[in-house]
Amino acid sequence: MKRLLVLFLFTLSTFCFAVDYRQLPTPEMQETYESLITELRCLVCQNQTIADSNAELADDLRRQVSEMLQQGKSKEDIVRFMTDRYGDFVLYKPPFKTKTGLLWLGPAAFLLIGLIVIFFYIRRKQSAAKTIFSAEKERKIRSLLLEKSGQNKKGDTF
Repeated sequence: MKRLLVLFLFTLSTFCFAVDYRQLPTPEMQETYESLITELRCLVCQNQTIADSNAELADDLRRQVSEMLQQGKSKEDIVRFMTDRYGDFVLYKPPFKTKTGLLWLGPAAFLLIGLIVIFFYIRRKQSAAKTIFSAEKERKIRSLLLEKSGQNKKGDTF
């Protein structure tokens, strides 16, 4: 009984992740379709392309892309339509504009800020370590170590 339940759940799980596949009349249209659905972002999932998403909106967008290709629209026309309707966010790789500048420059800015913070943190730790071990303290420590090593040579034990 358990095996039957596991088999049923396994079979059911494969249907949960199925994304529809559309066959277009010509190989060129099919290639353009597949290219477009991997370049457009799912607005619901936001971290997936419409090719990977199971959301209803992604399904609608795939259907719309397919219909527009069959109507004879070019790839550029479809991308322009999508960006006019949903903004540059619909593109998985948005173009560099003033609006999208933060998307492109933000990660580099955060990396630079992080490196600066780490640099000053390490520098502060090093200067604190230098003040702790001044030259006078270092001489005193060396003399104590030499004194102890001299006692060990005489046969004394710790």
